[in-house]
Amino acid sequence: MRTLTGRDLATAIKAQTQAEASAGPQPRLAVVVATADEASLWYVRSIAKAAAGVGVACDIVDLGADADPDRIHQTLAGLSADGAVHGVMLQTPLPAGASAQALAAAIDPRKDVDGANPLSLGRLAAGLPAFPPATAAAVMALLDHYEVLLEGRRAVVVGRSTVVGKPLAHLLLDRHATVTVCHSRTRDLASVTAGAEVLVAAVGRAGLIGAAHVAPGAVVIDVGTNPTDDGGLTGDVDFAAVSEVAGALTPVPGGVGPVTTALLLRHTARAANLP
Repeated sequence: MRTLTGRDLATAIKAQTQAEASAGPQPRLAVVVATADEASLWYVRSIAKAAAGVGVACDIVDLGADADPDRIHQTLAGLSADGAVHGVMLQTPLPAGASAQALAAAIDPRKDVDGANPLSLGRLAAGLPAFPPATAAAVMALLDHYEVLLEGRRAVVVGRSTVVGKPLAHLLLDRHATVTVCHSRTRDLASVTAGAEVLVAAVGRAGLIGAAHVAPGAVVIDVGTNPTDDGGLTGDVDFAAVSEVAGALTPVPGGVGPVTTALLLRHTARAANLP
């Protein structure tokens, strides 16, 4: 079985981003945070650290875990109107009563580097230019990096969020894969996933996908990042069990995550150079 790590690919993307960032105005990313969730805060810290290494300025705008939705909306709208800011991202989860989709609509699509604005998602679905959500784009980048054939193949995405599942399904369709999307109400999940040649798990349930869910030789991409009791991360896939069946599998951590961060910064550098 091949282990599809993302670190080398992330390094290459960061090198490209650094070159692009040095060729024009310094790109600036603003990350709006309104949560105390440690996994989310860890991700935000990783973005800031990676940004510093490629010449992208990164502002963490921490509004507090009890921020009012109106304040979050005003902050996003203000950053979108700020000419010194090129990329705007809203980190989730959000406080109770706050709608991610409603708030993301305040982000200028030209600065929507994580593809959260419904307009960005609509353009993506229509095959028009838009920044895709970085995690969905990272899955595609990994598949390309390891030269995984998609045209005509059966792909199953487990998860229907607007962050990964739905946009990823459109990206796979654009590459001529035959796509099935599963979710919490899918009956007999294993009977569907076991027919996949390319299987993507993006639900947020540790160990959901076991050996019985995977066809022999399938390519399995684990998007899950579930915190463990010892402060680490584990995926949606039971790595030990599935590695006995799959032909290729991404680890957690070290698979999709590093590529996601690298692509978010590349989107920001490209947003800075939009005409």
